[in-house]
Amino acid sequence: MPRIKGDHPAHVARLAERMDRDLSAIRRALRKPLNAEVARGELTIPQTAVMRIVVRTPGIRLSDLSKEVSLAHSTVSGIVDRLVKRGLVKRVPDEVDRRIMRVRPTELVDTWIEQQLPALKLGPLQAALQRANPEERDGLVKAVSRLRKLLSRD
Repeated sequence: MPRIKGDHPAHVARLAERMDRDLSAIRRALRKPLNAEVARGELTIPQTAVMRIVVRTPGIRLSDLSKEVSLAHSTVSGIVDRLVKRGLVKRVPDEVDRRIMRVRPTELVDTWIEQQLPALKLGPLQAALQRANPEERDGLVKAVSRLRKLLSRD
């Protein structure tokens, strides 16, 4: 079978598959420290789901939180109770209707997100770039930027 090269669709498809595998491996490597830190927090999967939403939407109503995680209101209320006991979230009354409770991350979580999360997210990338020589770093930055531009055309 002749080898397919250049702009042939089959060749480009193989390149895309290879890049997809590489990009998936890169995403896993970049998330590894963050995933390890989250695992150290010993949160259950539902607790992690609730925390992600509360962090993304501080002050979310308990009823909306229940819808977001697709769990019963009573289940989410119990999850929030356990997270409150651990000092990760707090219940605060709505400013307009004091009967409505909103869920917010605690100052501890806000500080972690502000100070530790950036290092966890960027640490592996910074370490890899540090291991590269200046020419490799420049080439990587240009290649990723170019790929981003090509993808944004779709």
